[in-house]
Amino acid sequence: MKTILKTSLLVFGFISSTSLSSYVAAQAEIRINKLIELFENDQPAFGLLSFDYSLNSARSMANSGLDFIMIDMEHAPFDVERLRLFLLGMTNKRSIIEKGNLQPDVVPFVRIPAAGGAEELIAQAKQVLDVGVYGIMFPAIHNREQAELAVRATRYPQVNGAPDMEPSGLRGRNPSNAIWYWGTRDYTSKADVWPLDPSGELLAVMFIESPQGVANIEEIVNVPGIGGIFIGPSDLSASMGYTSPAAPEVETAIQTVLSACLEYDVPCAITTGSGSVQQRIDQGFRFVTVGADGGLSAGASNALRLGRDAAGRD
Repeated sequence: MKTILKTSLLVFGFISSTSLSSYVAAQAEIRINKLIELFENDQPAFGLLSFDYSLNSARSMANSGLDFIMIDMEHAPFDVERLRLFLLGMTNKRSIIEKGNLQPDVVPFVRIPAAGGAEELIAQAKQVLDVGVYGIMFPAIHNREQAELAVRATRYPQVNGAPDMEPSGLRGRNPSNAIWYWGTRDYTSKADVWPLDPSGELLAVMFIESPQGVANIEEIVNVPGIGGIFIGPSDLSASMGYTSPAAPEVETAIQTVLSACLEYDVPCAITTGSGSVQQRIDQGFRFVTVGADGGLSAGASNALRLGRDAAGRD
């Protein structure tokens, strides 16, 4: 395989023979999941919520300057074939060659519908992971049991004697498209949940959008394998009986969730805009959305700039 790689790279002039060894070494050192790299370096991440997973939108997102995109298949159709085409459209070959590594500039995640029982959640998770997304955002997590099921749905069963056997994985093994999309031959060893597996490249993120989720937040954040918490202000305010996330009681609930995340060092996310992104980053949110859909609008671009300024990122 190395001989084939070397020949291909030299023939097409991608890298010189003298730099091949450093190129190969770089692949082993660089995270495939950009969000995890940012988390490990205490840098916040900025993303977009997208209901439009068309090819045109994919190309726009791949060059947006964002860190991640959350493809919303909860409120948009759950169409796995369409998702596969979207991921193909986000593949930026020029960037891969220029950077010399396989890490996407913009990491795609999916929020699944997760309606119904455990079997449906496991099936939805398996399908989007097998296509190649780098993690799942699970809506409406209210308690520890739901969070643990979500983590288990994201994991493969571990090999005998592994130190991180629990929570035991439920994902079936047939990741042919994911292997192709990630561009790595050791996909199954990398496709585990961070930070439970320190070398894992998948994130299992729990949406907190109910009073029950807020009340149970300490139990939820202590489930092994959780990679992040995402607060949904609109759904949270509605479930609390308020017409707007601006209600003081809703903000109190948001701060309760954030405090638990900060105490237990779990990355916490929330939706923002140009008027709130700096405040949320200063409060300790480690990843945020700065807009939604239609490419990177003027407002989302401004929020992204303000967020990066607040975080000290170029």
